[in-house]
Amino acid sequence: MATPDPDAAPLLAEYRRVVDEAAVRDLAARYCWAIDTLDREAFGRVFTPDATALLGNSNHDGIDDIWSKVDTTLSPLTCSQHLIGSQVVDLGPDGDTARHRCQFHAQHVREGTEGGSQFVVAGTYTDDVVRTADGWRIRHRVLTVLWTSGNPRVTRP
Repeated sequence: MATPDPDAAPLLAEYRRVVDEAAVRDLAARYCWAIDTLDREAFGRVFTPDATALLGNSNHDGIDDIWSKVDTTLSPLTCSQHLIGSQVVDLGPDGDTARHRCQFHAQHVREGTEGGSQFVVAGTYTDDVVRTADGWRIRHRVLTVLWTSGNPRVTRP
């Protein structure tokens, strides 16, 4: 019987950390693609069913309520583009929870809007994420607006 390598455990733990951090960052990117393409099915693979969110000044309970806010805001637009960066993932001590933080820059366009067709929102997402049987999912999201530019009527129905 082979003797276990005493150096293997730390290497395996480091490997798991790197893989988990990459999966959480990927989750954040998948959120952006889901909302910019208004893909409800893909959106369902980003949040837990019982997720909560504070999106600016509005609280939302459950994935359907969160999707309703996204859909109501983005579906009237000609297009939107959500970009994220400066991502930080802090894994919890149990290895099955994490805190994800990133900055976002969101461009919203609705052609023909009086006062201008573009509205930019920039801020941060702070997510509590959890490992599920289907992979990492957002359990709670806080969207904090840091600044805006352009015509806010673009995102008003």
